[in-house]
Amino acid sequence: MSLPSDFLWGFATAAYQVEGATQQDGRGPTIWDTFCAIPGKIADGTDGSVACDSYNRTAEDIALLKRLGATCYRFSLSWARIIPLGGRNDPINQAGIDHYVKFVDDLLEAGIVPFITLLHWDVPDELDKRYGGLLNKEEFPLDFENYARVVFKAIPKCKNWITFNEPWCSSILGYSTGFFAPGRTSNREKSPVGDSSREPWIVGHNLLLAHGRAVKVYREEFKPTDKGQIGITLNGDYTYPWDPEDPRDVEAANRKIEFAISWFADPIYFGKYPDSMRKQLGDRLPEFTPEEVDLVKGSNDFYGMNHYTADYVKHGDGNPPPEDFLGDLSTHPYSKNGDCIGPETQSFWLRPNPEGFRSLLNWLSKRYGYPPIYVTENGTSIKGENDLKEPEILNDVFRYEYFRDYVNAMAKAVSEDGCNVKGYMAWSLMDNFEWAEGYETRFGVTYVNYTDGQQRKEKYSAKKMKEIFDAVIKKD
Repeated sequence: MSLPSDFLWGFATAAYQVEGATQQDGRGPTIWDTFCAIPGKIADGTDGSVACDSYNRTAEDIALLKRLGATCYRFSLSWARIIPLGGRNDPINQAGIDHYVKFVDDLLEAGIVPFITLLHWDVPDELDKRYGGLLNKEEFPLDFENYARVVFKAIPKCKNWITFNEPWCSSILGYSTGFFAPGRTSNREKSPVGDSSREPWIVGHNLLLAHGRAVKVYREEFKPTDKGQIGITLNGDYTYPWDPEDPRDVEAANRKIEFAISWFADPIYFGKYPDSMRKQLGDRLPEFTPEEVDLVKGSNDFYGMNHYTADYVKHGDGNPPPEDFLGDLSTHPYSKNGDCIGPETQSFWLRPNPEGFRSLLNWLSKRYGYPPIYVTENGTSIKGENDLKEPEILNDVFRYEYFRDYVNAMAKAVSEDGCNVKGYMAWSLMDNFEWAEGYETRFGVTYVNYTDGQQRKEKYSAKKMKEIFDAVIKKD
C-alpha cells in the first residue's frame, strides 16, 4: 500500500472563510457579504469580515504549513479583491493582485506548491445586482473569462489552477434550497425570489460554460509558456443501496452520484448530461449547443475531487416534486438491516466512511477513463468540538483517525486498484467561517481562537499529518 514518491499533500482553505479584511485595500463586496447581513441566514449571526484574518497573516500561515510538512496548499482568490465590481469593463485593483502575487512567491520560496481556485462561491456582489450573476448566460461566462485572464497573466508561477469549487453547491444551495448566497429558492418563507425547479439547472449550465471559457484561455494563451494544468473541483458522496437486494435501490444509489457529480463531469468528459437527469428533468435541464459542447468537452487536465462522506440510498416513488435535485431518492445513515455509515459528527451531513472514499475513487476512475485526480478537500468536523475549551479542544483524536483511515483507503485505491491520484489537500488548515453554520462548526487541524486575536494553535491531527503520509508515500 503506497503512494508515488512525487505525491503532493497539504491543506485547503477558501478566501471568504479565512481572509477577513473585507473592507481592506480596495476589495469590493461579494454575494456572501450581502447574504451574511440578512438576519437569520447564518447560524450564529456572524460573517467573514474578520474570520481568521489570513489576509494579514500570510507569513504566519506559510510558517504553519511549513511546520506541518505540507508540500502543497490550495487556496482561493477573492475575485472582488482583483476586480472589485467584477465585470470585464470594470477597473482592476492592483493592490489585490499584488497581494496574491507575493503570497504565491512566498509559498514557492517555502517549498510549497500552490493550487489556486479562481472562484470558491464568493461572486462579486455587483455582478449579481447588475445582471443576475450566475443566472446570466450571456454576461457571466465572459466576465469570468476576463477575470481568469487577468489572474493567469499576473501569476505565471502558479502551475495548478481550479476554475470553480463545487458548482453543485453554488447551484443547489444558492438557487434551490436557498441555504447559501444568494439565497434564491421557491420557498417564499425564505426568499421572495427564485425558482427551485429551474434556476439551479440554468446556473449549473452557465458555470460549465464559464469553466470552459477559462480553460480555453489558459490553454491557448498561457499553458504553452507557463506549462501548468487546469481543472474543476466537484463534490459528491459515495452511495450504498439501502436494500442491496432491491434493484431499484441499487439503481438509485448510482443515480445519486450522477445527479451530484456526473451533472458536471459528464459534460466535461463526454459532452452531454447524464441520461438519468435528462429523463427526470426534461427541458428544465438546458441543452448544449454544438459550440458549447466544443467548449466544455475535454476541458479538464485533471479531476478535482472534494469528498467527505457516504450515504445509504432508498429509491423514490417515481413522482419526484419539481424542486427535487437528488434524483427521486432519499438518503439515510442506516441501511435496511441496521448497518450504520459511520459515527455522527457536528455536521448533520457527514459521517466518516473511508471505504466509500476508495469506492468513489474507483467509480470516478472507471467512468472517466482513469484521469489524474487531486483530492482537493477531505476532512471532518467533530460533534461538540466547539463546546470544548483549551487544552481539550486541541486533542482531536477523532479527526486524526479520520485522516489516517481516509488516506490509507486512498493509498489502496492507488496501489491496489490503479487509480491515478496525484495529490491530497485536507480540509482544512485551520478552523474557519463555515458558511451558513458560522463559526459553530470547526474543520481545522489548527485551532483558531476567535475571541483572542485569531491566534492559531495546532491540534493533535495537525502534528500527525506528516506521519500519516510518511507511512504511505514511497521513498526515492
